[in-house]
Amino acid sequence: MSRLAPTDPLQSYYGDRTEKMSVQEKEEAREKLGLNDSIPTQYVRWIKSALQGDFGISYKYKQDVTEVISKRAMNTVILGGLGFVLTFLGALLLGVICAVFEDRLFDKLLCRFGTLLSCIPEFWLSLILIFVFAVMLKILPSGGAYSIRHEKDVTDRIEHLILPLTVVVFSHLWYYAYLIRNRILEEFREDYVRLAKAKGLGKGKIIISHCLRNIMPTYISLMAISVSHILGGTYIVEMVFSYPGLGTLSYESARYSDYNLLMLLCLMSGAVVMLCSSLGRFVSEKLDPRIISDRNTTVLPGEVGE
Repeated sequence: MSRLAPTDPLQSYYGDRTEKMSVQEKEEAREKLGLNDSIPTQYVRWIKSALQGDFGISYKYKQDVTEVISKRAMNTVILGGLGFVLTFLGALLLGVICAVFEDRLFDKLLCRFGTLLSCIPEFWLSLILIFVFAVMLKILPSGGAYSIRHEKDVTDRIEHLILPLTVVVFSHLWYYAYLIRNRILEEFREDYVRLAKAKGLGKGKIIISHCLRNIMPTYISLMAISVSHILGGTYIVEMVFSYPGLGTLSYESARYSDYNLLMLLCLMSGAVVMLCSSLGRFVSEKLDPRIISDRNTTVLPGEVGE
């Protein structure tokens, strides 16, 4: 799809010099970069090189794409990783609290507030926070990962993380908290809960000691399949806050037709999602072996009666 964009990769590679180049010079430059061949030919050539560990150079940065990505990857790991952990810790806590206080005032207010908050797009919430805390109050930076010449200052990095991390967490928190809340309440209506009630156990005790343990495989699976959702939100937040991570790098590579860089970023993002999904399924099966037996059980026609 990036090949269909009207941008010219020569503009990315040569900058303003492109406008002064003759038609012949442009053709020679395209030949040098391998852009004169058909798209399938370029793709096959790229795949062959990639299988040997050579992903090409970045047109914009004039460096190997792996070097460009390595300089930005840790910023995304910090923002996305912290956002992921805080989102699911908060979602689990809110889900349990709402389940314990089901249909009470606290639960109803939290459900309505959470629904409203989850409807606000990441970019809009980012702009609101920037306007309030960076423009009006001037207590937090409006963008970037750190101030100039303060890349090793932990305090400065934390200050730059507060706003984007807040957006990443609040944009996804209630969605998963609501799913966890409903799953706990479904578990709370099982037969074994009636026996626990008959023994005199309170609702909170039953939920925390029994229901919560039984939904953990579902919780782990939910965490695994949510990686793409939170990763996509992190990319958007990075662009709004000009945060130097893989999201901003993806946007720049698409904008400047930096094909080699964009291809590797897409592959890496897909690989992370697939790896986390496989890991989540593995952990869920270890926590609840019944998942394996349920998946392997096949009922053939005519066997139901037997």
